[in-house]
Amino acid sequence: MCHRSEFLSLVLYQPAMVDTVAGATDYRGQPASRAATGGWKPSVFVMAMEIAERFAYKGVAANLITYLTGPLGQPMARAAASIDAWKGVSQMLPLPLACVADAWLGRYRAIVLASLIFVVSMGALSLSSALPALRGCHVAIFYVALYLVALGEGAHKPCAQAFAADQFDEKDPEESVARSSFFNWWYFGMCAGTAVTTMVSSYVQDNVGWGLGFGIPCIVIVASLVLFLLGTRSYRFYTTTEASPFSRVGKALLALIQSWAPKHRTRKLSDGDEDNAVAVEEVKSVLRLLPIWASCIIYAIIFSQTSTFFTKQAATLDRRIGARFKVPPAALQTFISVSIVIFIPVYDRLFVPLARRYTGRPTGITMLQRVGAGLALSLVAVALSALVEMKRLRVATEAGLVNTPKAQLPMTLWWMVPQYVLIGVADVFAMIGLQEFFYDQVPDAVRSLGLALFLSIFGVGHLLSSFLISVIDKTTARSGTSWFSNNLNRAHLDYFYWLLTGLCAVELVAFVLFSRVYAYKRKSGNDGGGNGDLV
Repeated sequence: MCHRSEFLSLVLYQPAMVDTVAGATDYRGQPASRAATGGWKPSVFVMAMEIAERFAYKGVAANLITYLTGPLGQPMARAAASIDAWKGVSQMLPLPLACVADAWLGRYRAIVLASLIFVVSMGALSLSSALPALRGCHVAIFYVALYLVALGEGAHKPCAQAFAADQFDEKDPEESVARSSFFNWWYFGMCAGTAVTTMVSSYVQDNVGWGLGFGIPCIVIVASLVLFLLGTRSYRFYTTTEASPFSRVGKALLALIQSWAPKHRTRKLSDGDEDNAVAVEEVKSVLRLLPIWASCIIYAIIFSQTSTFFTKQAATLDRRIGARFKVPPAALQTFISVSIVIFIPVYDRLFVPLARRYTGRPTGITMLQRVGAGLALSLVAVALSALVEMKRLRVATEAGLVNTPKAQLPMTLWWMVPQYVLIGVADVFAMIGLQEFFYDQVPDAVRSLGLALFLSIFGVGHLLSSFLISVIDKTTARSGTSWFSNNLNRAHLDYFYWLLTGLCAVELVAFVLFSRVYAYKRKSGNDGGGNGDLV
């Protein structure tokens, strides 16, 4: 009887089985409960951190051309090349820093560390601009702080997005679909933050002061870091016992070279050889992304012009709205963010369901089809930019203002708005598509590295833009007037935009060819299989 009662008590009081997520732990290191961790709620905490990061980074980048050519007195071509070089560094740093995060630091700690770096760097920028006592070493402090911002950006960028995407289990059908939608809403939140900071920071910097303009983003980062830490209990953490990305890639490359030798192809594989074979396949899976990576570089170069030459062009136009308000030149970049914020819900709620009816794919179209559409739209945008610049130069000539570069031209700012909007819509297709593609198609253990590879497209694009501007400036200056003359009414930005249009057309053809032969990584229960052809 006693045994029977003990048996009944064990059955009646046995704790219910908790549905856990394979490979994930909670903040205590225990298996992560599906109900208590992950999903949309914790991803929103990370998204808030990303919005604040955008506020900080764009608070510097959006109007930097005005600061360099104004308070620092740099020529336009040199300032644009300096900005592109800085942006290039900030977009290339995620490659090594993502490896550090994946192998040793962890994404969560990397986000916290990056936020602290942002606080220090933005504080230094604000102080160097505001305090007269620091004016003697103003330039040195400014550039040290500027590249600290790049370091913070490099540590934050791949880890935040990968950590937020980790909150969705790709093996769960519902969470897998939610994760695809997450990339859209992640970019939505990021661009909403960019829109606000571009308008607010540029207005404060132009009309109040640079010290306060750099100081506001610093305060926003502090507040968002507190919010991010409050969400710690709800996060899912993924740990790996595999070798670091550096070690894995190095061993795999060595094994790949050894596999070319005839004796390695004929002898029987040991356990170590089998491990190397797996690593080799992982390296091959990353290397096969390189053609897609390379065929998006010109798109990145086009994107880099929006915060440099576009802003300088806007400064020459009639920017009055009403009797008193004058739109800051950098604030026109807000149209990129606003068009993204408006079009993402249209894409997610209207375009995808409509496309799904015809293709049968849960995501509507493939990732590479999405990227290809964005590249085509960027081609139209840069061609339109060339036409608008030709119009601006014609207006300057007809108004007799060619030799008065600081005069306001009788041409409204609304002429430039369509090119900003087109670039924004192109980003909804290309930028988000590339983010999802490089996260989805790399081995699971190195997804931060995959997103860093995506960011390196823009790093290389910014660096190549800096190189192109420097070479073209020196070459054209020898024959008379530089394409990037400080007097924009005598410059020829239209020639530069037509050059980018031709390069973009070649790039689009190459992208289509590479996409037609690309085979997606196979996954059960996902829509990733099949070719990425664009026809």
